[in-house]
Amino acid sequence: MIRNDALDLLPVRHAVPELLTALDERGTAVLYAPPGTGKTTLVPLALAGLIGVGPGRRVLVAEPRRMAVRAAARRMAWLLGEEVGGSVGFSVRGERRAGPTTRVEVVTTGVLLQRLQRDPELAGVDVVLLDECHERHLDADVAMAFLVDVRATLRPELKVIAASATSDAEAWAELLTVLDGSGPAPIVWAEGEVHGYAVHYAPPPAGVRPAHGTWVDPALLRHVAATVRIAMERHEGDVLCFLPGTGEIARTAGLLADLDAEVLQLHGRAPAAVQDAVLRGSGPEGRRRVVLATSVAESSLTVPGVRIVVDSGLAREPRTDHARGLGSLATVPVSVAAATQRAGRSGREGFGAVYRCWSEAEDGNRARFPSPEIRIADLADFALRAACWGDPSAAGLALLDAPPAGAMAAAGQVLAAVGAVDRDGRATDRGARMARLGLHPRLARALLDGAAEVGARRAAEVVALLSEEPPREYGDDLAAAWREARRGGDGYAARWKAEVRRLERAAASETGPGAGRDAGAGAAGVVTGEDGVAGLVTALAFPERVARAREQGGYLMVSGTGARLSEGSRLGGGGWLAVAVADRTAQSATARVRLAAVVDERTARRAAGHLLWAGEEVRWEDGDVVARSVERLGAVELTVRPLRDDADPALVRAALLDGLRREGTALLRWSRDAEELRARLAFLHRELGEPWPDVAEEALLGRADQWLEPELSRARRRADLGRIDAGEGLRRLLPWATGDAGRLDELAPERIEVPSGSRIRVEYGGERPVLAVKLQEMFGLAETPRVAGVPVLVHLLSPAGRPAAVTSDLASFWREGYRAVRAELRGRYPRHPWPEDPSAAEPTRHTSARLRRER
Repeated sequence: MIRNDALDLLPVRHAVPELLTALDERGTAVLYAPPGTGKTTLVPLALAGLIGVGPGRRVLVAEPRRMAVRAAARRMAWLLGEEVGGSVGFSVRGERRAGPTTRVEVVTTGVLLQRLQRDPELAGVDVVLLDECHERHLDADVAMAFLVDVRATLRPELKVIAASATSDAEAWAELLTVLDGSGPAPIVWAEGEVHGYAVHYAPPPAGVRPAHGTWVDPALLRHVAATVRIAMERHEGDVLCFLPGTGEIARTAGLLADLDAEVLQLHGRAPAAVQDAVLRGSGPEGRRRVVLATSVAESSLTVPGVRIVVDSGLAREPRTDHARGLGSLATVPVSVAAATQRAGRSGREGFGAVYRCWSEAEDGNRARFPSPEIRIADLADFALRAACWGDPSAAGLALLDAPPAGAMAAAGQVLAAVGAVDRDGRATDRGARMARLGLHPRLARALLDGAAEVGARRAAEVVALLSEEPPREYGDDLAAAWREARRGGDGYAARWKAEVRRLERAAASETGPGAGRDAGAGAAGVVTGEDGVAGLVTALAFPERVARAREQGGYLMVSGTGARLSEGSRLGGGGWLAVAVADRTAQSATARVRLAAVVDERTARRAAGHLLWAGEEVRWEDGDVVARSVERLGAVELTVRPLRDDADPALVRAALLDGLRREGTALLRWSRDAEELRARLAFLHRELGEPWPDVAEEALLGRADQWLEPELSRARRRADLGRIDAGEGLRRLLPWATGDAGRLDELAPERIEVPSGSRIRVEYGGERPVLAVKLQEMFGLAETPRVAGVPVLVHLLSPAGRPAAVTSDLASFWREGYRAVRAELRGRYPRHPWPEDPSAAEPTRHTSARLRRER
């Protein structure tokens, strides 16, 4: 029996007629509905014709989280007076409750993507409602892109709705029709009839340190717990408290253990019984409840009885170090949109109260929306989906944010290494099989290749451990965690066993019946025992994280990243590790190993064989050429043998060039003539340009392989560079081909003959050429000497060789400056000529007495 009284309370009912009209006319629409209006439950029932009057359609509702999928399906079934699996069903990874009479099926966006890749036309589906688009999960963004493509190319009659609870509706309206050019999709606005709420700011005391990585200051958690107590004293109703992660939830629950209330912990890994208890409503005998939740409770879920929200102000976002292949979580300030979503939970059933554990002034520094996952996540899975869709670069996909080029390049390298794409980035048959497994490509590789070596069952068991990290209390030894999961009766073990069954079936379907079954470790001759199996499968998934122990302590991954074990780890003493989970903070030079298995070198070579390299390695190191014969696995050196004089000459030459680039041309032999030639060429290049060469340091280093030959090819070490005559090399750069080289002495002469007959050297090292000459030797010369058309700067020297005057205009100096110089110096140097009229005097390099004798 349909519960019309409950349906009538949902504000979105007023927007349903407009939404149905928009779909009939345009086939697509954006539904903007604030939290609590019923968009997730009433709208799908109306679209399917299960309530009210309307055509019977089959509706697919995509939610970002499994918890939301189950909750929405249960709620819709309850509104119809039915059980889940009838008119309303759901599908999540490893579980499906739907049948031939199901008209509304709620699925995760991941399941929707799998269906789209198996059947792009979504045969039998009339409407797809993509819920909570504003959260910008990667799967949701990709699903939307595929749906827009399907409507534009395959099924224009397929109706698509983007449902958002924040004010970014215009962007989605543009995106929905970007490929068909029909103009923005209609936006249907549903007014909220929530009861409202009052916001109270409760900043923590001074001294609370900012979160970094996954670390949160315990002082903040104590403040959050205290705020919960204060809020419960002031207001009626249950409390929904938002915290960044499961660790913070557990610690805060401990701080509230003495509270006269039922304290529940709600997160993605919470047991189904706990999730059901939270969503059912009030506890036993009307006891008040405090629900400590991660961001899973921001949307899609209504927690009955909640009238108070306490917000820690923090959220977790993924971060990926693409260069090292390491993923981690970062604790960040919650966005304005998410904070609004959280606050809205308090006003569902009555006027609510919201306590924000930050100052009001901090609101202006918060991001408006959460970071789109496509900007910050590992994109290997996305890249494989795009390749299987026929668009390896993703350039043709309708995405609000383009994937970062660096992340896509890193993803392409991963896919190529596991054989999922060819050289052009197109999906291979193997890649298509991997995509159908519903796993990250790394884990798909481990399942397929591992099944062939250790059997499908054992491979599935290890991959299931890798796909959802075991609880911390299982320890950091993956093999031991495997045994614990098999024994365990906790919620993780139950989920793990269900995933094992799914993966074993998937492996069999993609490798053929019985493929790898009971093959055991010994069948392939690679590993033996459970520890060996765990290590091999982990190494197959994460070959770049295979690590060898260092003599000085810690480990070195083949990716080049250092790693260390936690204190008290059971993995210590292993020569090699296959690292399943590791994180590295921005402040740390090494990664912290959180889950790994012991392996041997043979397994490391087997799993990371594409990174194996052997050959001569010649490089510039510690100021000289170092030549070795090396076998390495990525960054890990397996064997090393010094080479003497039999190293590859081409590699030696490259190392010498690298040394020159690092330490500069000072490694060469620079005579005075060579330095002066360089200065002359620099002057001509500056004043005349081409064809005179650029001889600045950077330019010379860039052309070192040209002007230093053939001496460079004969050199073997640093000392040989010191014997190369740089001047000889510079002469090779002269413009011989154009014939201008012969004009070097004309345009930039080494010396200039002055009136006394002396040949004076020109200094070209400064901004202008300098001619330093005794003043008496320039008598009678009115016009300043020029080189390449540029007047030289004449330094007129006293008899002692010190500058008496500096000029680039001799005629002006004789007229205006000489008299003052004569007055100052004639008394000091009476033996030298100081004529009153220097323009008519005889130039000389001698004293007056000698000059008279010579006459």
